[in-house]
Amino acid sequence: MPQIFPQRMTADIDGDFVVFLIGMRINRWWKPHKWIPVMLAMPRMLKELRGDPAAGFLGAIFGPGVIVQYWRSFDHLERYARSHDHQHWPAWVAFNRTVRTASGDVGIWHETYMVKAGQYEALYGAMPRIGLAAAGRHLAVTEARDSARARVAATAERTA
Repeated sequence: MPQIFPQRMTADIDGDFVVFLIGMRINRWWKPHKWIPVMLAMPRMLKELRGDPAAGFLGAIFGPGVIVQYWRSFDHLERYARSHDHQHWPAWVAFNRTVRTASGDVGIWHETYMVKAGQYEALYGAMPRIGLAAAGRHLAVTEARDSARARVAATAERTA
């Protein structure tokens, strides 16, 4: 069981970073042979990424139908996605081969956000270390970081 921090906490990370949202939607539950391979591919990729600090992968959170990933840079994310030597490329090729004949049985989506240093804020209350706090530093909220605006200003000031 992860440690719960009862006090208000925030997150801090050095430099720019990337937030990558990726999800899948099962459109035809009765065709598991189409969606199970997609569902099983992501845990293998995340295991691979966690074992390679040079990949630039900082961490991930799982939610219903979505995974939030944190990356050091867009270049790191793209390098992994396009590498023929890692799990993603063969999974992507297999998905595309299946999708051509799948008629929308399973859908995938992703969004990529490049976050500039100091252009974010985070708050966690009675939570374990999660999200950006797990990818970066997990800090107690001080008087100087008591509001969202103050957290953004403090982060921007630190990175200036």
